[in-house]
Amino acid sequence: MDEFEVLTMHRPVTAITLSLLLAACNDQAAKLVSDDGGAGEAVAPAALHASPAPQIDVKPLREVYFGNLHVHTSWSFDAFANGAATGPDEAYRWARGEQIAGGGDGTPLKIKAPLDWYAVSDHAEYLGALPLMADSDSPLSKHPLAAAITGDDAEASFNAYTEVQNGIYYDDPDPVLGDPAIARSVWRDMVDIADAHNSPGEFTTFAAFEWTSAPDYRNLHRVVLFADTDRVPDKPLSAIDTDKPEELWQWMDAQRAAGSRLLAVPHNGNASNGVMFPVEESFGGSELNRSYAQARMRNEPLYELTQIKGTSETHPMLTPNDEFAAFELWDYTLASTATPPEKKLGGYMREALIRGLKLDAAGKGNPFKYGFIGDSDTHNSASAVEEDNYTGKFGFENNPEHRLQGPPGVSEAGARQVRQFSSGGLAGVWAEANTRDALFAALQRKETFATSGPRLKVRFFGGFGLSAIDLAAPDGVNRAYAAGVPMGGDLKGAPENAAPTFLVQAIRETEGANLDRIQVIKGWIDDAGEQQHAIYDIALSDDREPGPDGRVPPVGNTVNPEDASYSNSIGEVQLQAKWTDPDFDPSASAVYYARVLQIPTPRWSTYDAVRTGMKLPDGLPVSIQERAWTSPIWYTP
Repeated sequence: MDEFEVLTMHRPVTAITLSLLLAACNDQAAKLVSDDGGAGEAVAPAALHASPAPQIDVKPLREVYFGNLHVHTSWSFDAFANGAATGPDEAYRWARGEQIAGGGDGTPLKIKAPLDWYAVSDHAEYLGALPLMADSDSPLSKHPLAAAITGDDAEASFNAYTEVQNGIYYDDPDPVLGDPAIARSVWRDMVDIADAHNSPGEFTTFAAFEWTSAPDYRNLHRVVLFADTDRVPDKPLSAIDTDKPEELWQWMDAQRAAGSRLLAVPHNGNASNGVMFPVEESFGGSELNRSYAQARMRNEPLYELTQIKGTSETHPMLTPNDEFAAFELWDYTLASTATPPEKKLGGYMREALIRGLKLDAAGKGNPFKYGFIGDSDTHNSASAVEEDNYTGKFGFENNPEHRLQGPPGVSEAGARQVRQFSSGGLAGVWAEANTRDALFAALQRKETFATSGPRLKVRFFGGFGLSAIDLAAPDGVNRAYAAGVPMGGDLKGAPENAAPTFLVQAIRETEGANLDRIQVIKGWIDDAGEQQHAIYDIALSDDREPGPDGRVPPVGNTVNPEDASYSNSIGEVQLQAKWTDPDFDPSASAVYYARVLQIPTPRWSTYDAVRTGMKLPDGLPVSIQERAWTSPIWYTP
């Protein structure tokens, strides 16, 4: 199922302010970014609230703050077409713990525990235009496709929406839906709403949008996030302006020169058919040289490793000896045919991390030196990352029967893709405070980790002077920062006869599942110039030991499929390890990251099957092992 495919025809109208209508009628509005994607003068938004600055709780040794930056509302054209009921204001209210309206069957949406930060990042393409089709006061309600798109005839709506979608994909945009004045006005509203909900020290919001390039249905999407709203462009860059990542980076460089602070986060290489991490030449026609690597890493330091459309750490075809490689795979492009991508190489992060070392050693720079986050890609305002509280990607999935079977009228291929959606992930960010500046600085330095949804706390340090440090000691974290580098950092030039030591500490979510193990995954280039990787189990629960073949016995599985329950009678609340690389070659570049696995717990589809009394569809696992991945630490001779 194409991410933009229309799946339901009944959509509520979500209000977009009157300023949008006025702007749509006045294309002479102040133009601060040129229509061809160039930079213009940036402007600060008007303050919505004037109140005394709150007392900020600053933690010098940093605390982890959980949130999402990949969030769509009804202001995204595909979200509106698929039943989203709410806009950015409600999205932020949901993240703060409020109940909001749901799409589909109307079941309300509410997270169990509020998030620390959130960013609505609606699609830049036709931003805010489709909801106006359902507003009788808007000129867009008279658009030739409006009646079909907003009507209840599924076939007519699908055909009309396909026409809208194809205009984006095949470089034939609708000039009315793509009116820059609409985009400017809606973007300004998005920025103002983010500012209205930003509460430094308590709850942080960011202005963001998604650049949605998908040539031939190959995913090259990026979320673009702004550190603050002091200087932002007057409208986002869309894939209608350009579908080439290099030109997005040029636009970002221009915004930076104009005073903006921003970064981009790519996602879903698994759906890119090998073009996310190019092997020889980029989709934009660039050679993989130092200039390309510098432009890419200057603009996008992070990669979204897991989300609703699957996990792109690795694939069993690329790493057949990794027993945990087949986790929440969503093995499709963005086309509606449900056909797996032909190419796995160039679509998964681990292989790209190691290939980046090889490119760097050849003098071409490392274009894949990414930190990790997890995220959502929800299209109903609510990042439903809790397996037992999952409400789907699109509004129509609010009905659990539709999540398991697909909504009426959807092909079996589309229904299969919906069933295989993951619940999405979270970004864990180690920062001194819950503020825009502190969180953005942490994102830039890659002191972040991805989780598949649970709020695990994971520390990861590397260095050549860490062997006497215990992270659990009162001064352990302080000493680790002083003597080593945290996740996202670099180690250079090993001392004589020394190998790097890594400290890892993982603590389960307060009300969550116990931990199975901690692994360190290492990648390097061998003497023959070949890419290699190894997986080391460095901390195991329940006093387990590797067998004669080096394999660790499974932790066990307490999941009961009859009632979707599990028990913390296995695993540990906390795991910690100090590990020195036994195979270290000081002359070879290497990359290391930690992976933390929970004990098996029910997948969202198992909870839904129990709630509805339906049979679990074939091919879906009863249980999964949720996990976290730290940003890597790199070693360079």
